[in-house]
Amino acid sequence: MSSEIFINSNQREIRVALMENSLLVELFIEHNAQKGIVGNIYKGKVTKILPGMQVAFVDIGLDKAGFLYVGDIDVTDMLDLEDTPEPPPIAEDDKDHPFEGKPGRPNHDVKIQDILQEGQEILVQIAKNPLGTKGARITNYITLPGRHLVYMPTINHISVSRRIEDENEKERLKQLVSEVGNEGEGYIVRTAGQDAERSDFEADVNFLHRLWENLKKKSEEVSAPHLVYEDLNLIFRSIRDLFTKDTERLVIDSKSDFEKCLEFCSSYLPHLSDKIELYKDPMPIFDHYGVELDINRALGRTIWLKSGGCIIIDQTEALVAIDVNTGKFVGHSDPEETILKTNLEALKEVVYQLRLRNIGGIIIVDFIDMVNEESKEIVSNALKQALKSDRSRTRILKISELGLVEMTRKRVRESLVQTLCDPCDYCEGKGYIKSPSTVCNEIIREIQRQGTDNITNKNLDIKVHPIIYDMLFEEDSGLLEEMEKQNNLEINFTVNPKLHREKYYIES
Repeated sequence: MSSEIFINSNQREIRVALMENSLLVELFIEHNAQKGIVGNIYKGKVTKILPGMQVAFVDIGLDKAGFLYVGDIDVTDMLDLEDTPEPPPIAEDDKDHPFEGKPGRPNHDVKIQDILQEGQEILVQIAKNPLGTKGARITNYITLPGRHLVYMPTINHISVSRRIEDENEKERLKQLVSEVGNEGEGYIVRTAGQDAERSDFEADVNFLHRLWENLKKKSEEVSAPHLVYEDLNLIFRSIRDLFTKDTERLVIDSKSDFEKCLEFCSSYLPHLSDKIELYKDPMPIFDHYGVELDINRALGRTIWLKSGGCIIIDQTEALVAIDVNTGKFVGHSDPEETILKTNLEALKEVVYQLRLRNIGGIIIVDFIDMVNEESKEIVSNALKQALKSDRSRTRILKISELGLVEMTRKRVRESLVQTLCDPCDYCEGKGYIKSPSTVCNEIIREIQRQGTDNITNKNLDIKVHPIIYDMLFEEDSGLLEEMEKQNNLEINFTVNPKLHREKYYIES
């Protein structure tokens, strides 16, 4: 599948668009004022230990302390126990996504309070960026990605990316890496390592080993909390991680960054230099290639299908709900066939939108109800097949009797909506506000409460939004006059267009 990479870079942000067959499939955004920190390595200080949860909080110099689970701690290093079992092999698909974190895996019965103490200094790496109110997920298992390899200095394990499917090629790669790598250390061959030669791995290994030695030396010289190693910026990570043998070119619109890219490639990836181009057209690069239009569509709630059906995506705090509808598509004959066709078309769009919007966590897809078990099986298998193109790890359950599919997608950074949007100030993120009729009824009930006070005469000054004022006097003026007479009230309204439509103030 041919691919292209387009990069829009300026002083405020970097945007990287990965195109496959001229279609935007992934978008990466890094604001210069809020750079992602996944992959950064810090010398931190343990500030709190929670034995009941087997976690520790580590001060790494950020606004929120990092979150360290006991399974993400190298107990061999902490306790110097040579007979402590190694962590089990890290799943091969964990390491092939260029922007994912790299947490360790629990494989010991040692308690966190036995290996860490408050005030202790520890070397950790960011596995997941802070999300919302949560601090960064960190790990003590350090991993350093290169072009063809991921180097794991503390884990004795060699594996190959799951995307390299040829078993003979896997064995060849494992053998090569075992020959060029250090005994007792870990390596994972990335997808870019397919068909690579010994010299490619040697160059990666030499660079990564030097980097690790420099990291260790620096960590011994500084006090916690301190940044020991900062991962490459988004442009260089894109060159290192997104370039495959199918990538035709990388086009960037910043002349200074273009020159830096050429310099980076000449040092580390000389065979890619010829594929890097400087965009010179006066039209913005994302406009020229249609990327901007795709980004705006990706922020919408409803996505229409070619058949006339649609999918609706609602993102909540706990999960993402995706509803499939036939919409305008009514088919030509059998209703079951119409539903099956809509579901098959919808699932392709669902997988595409998950990847483009970088939606993660728990996902519920509400397909149109299918009667035949055979139809359900077809949709389930097609969904699994479509998800193979997604670099993020997914787990999918069978379609339930209600036509629901429960699945999870690994979440390591904010979704596109979270990156580009803020909750609505007007509705406070609810997605709806009270109707004018509801607010008018609330005001009338509040006037009734005020009228029950044992005061002979009472003046009420009420401040409302213009829309509420208009409705009160168009529909309820007679009721207000009657309430004034019955309760000895004098009601005065003041219109304030700056008020929130739901808000009103009553002063007596």
